[in-house]
Amino acid sequence: SVQVVESGGGLVQAGGSLKLSCLVSGLRFNDYAMAWFRQAPGKEREAVSCIRWSSGATYYRPFVMARWKISRDNARNTLYLQMDKLKTEDTAMYYCAVEPGPFCSDSWWTDEPIYWGQGTQVTVAS
Repeated sequence: SVQVVESGGGLVQAGGSLKLSCLVSGLRFNDYAMAWFRQAPGKEREAVSCIRWSSGATYYRPFVMARWKISRDNARNTLYLQMDKLKTEDTAMYYCAVEPGPFCSDSWWTDEPIYWGQGTQVTVAS
């Protein structure tokens, strides 16, 4: 069975950094694009970033504003999200997701992933 397991969340001060990791097993990791999503309390889940199978192309939602970097290590079946300059409004549960194919589509932020992790909590204190 496919397993998607996030780690690396925690409590950090505004302006600080965190690096999220996501280990995927049970499928050919480098056959799929990968994405990060988040959901804040009382809000809908939203896409954050997408990376295609070969790490060559990455995509971000505007609110990321060049603060974060998505990356992947296909040899380790692991996805990362380096988050710098964190803001209180970044507080949310962060989810790793397996996209439906090897590329991030033109409307990747609306695509429905095929597998999800259980999430890792990120809390940014003022």
